[in-house]
Amino acid sequence: MSLPDTAYNMWTRGELDDFVHAPEGHRVEVIEGEIVVSPAPVVAHGNIVHHITRAMERAAFADPSFPWSARQMTNLSLLGIEQGYIPDLVVAEEHVFESAGEAEQMYLVADEIEMVVEVTSKDGAVYDRPPAEGRALRKPSKWSGYARVEIPYYLLVDRSPKIASTRLYSIPDAGTGAYLHSDTWAFGETVRLPEPFGVEIDTRRWTAWKD
Repeated sequence: MSLPDTAYNMWTRGELDDFVHAPEGHRVEVIEGEIVVSPAPVVAHGNIVHHITRAMERAAFADPSFPWSARQMTNLSLLGIEQGYIPDLVVAEEHVFESAGEAEQMYLVADEIEMVVEVTSKDGAVYDRPPAEGRALRKPSKWSGYARVEIPYYLLVDRSPKIASTRLYSIPDAGTGAYLHSDTWAFGETVRLPEPFGVEIDTRRWTAWKD
């Protein structure tokens, strides 16, 4: 497919979806120059995102000084590396979302974000996970992109039956495009996000997808 401009530039202008004829409800992202079109998430996927959102809302209700808020399906422009993602969930200070909305911004940028959340699906999991060790990266990785722009935390919920766990990545290294630390919880365990969040997430109802 021949594009009139770079995929990233078209994405930032909101033109890419129409150009690639993405079906309604699909997510269009630019990952390492590759145009990735993903279908709308299944209900179980959406439930997990909802549970995480509710955990953040409960923390805010319990503590009026709690600064963090979560938004689903928000455009995120990775300036400097020319990639455009739509994370399942973005966590930032409430004023970031309010200011962006008032200014009619089409996307947020990395230095406004404290944490991104991705929940894997059967067809798109390879884009969310770290590159597999011991072989060349066959698909571009949002994990690497998030690290390269130094988003402090990346919460990855992997619904694969072989994994069925939640992992919080931290300490991003821009030079290598990698997160240097991670903490992991199996499905059923309580995810305890460290400061600056101090939030607990109940995962007892989370399930792996069926092969």
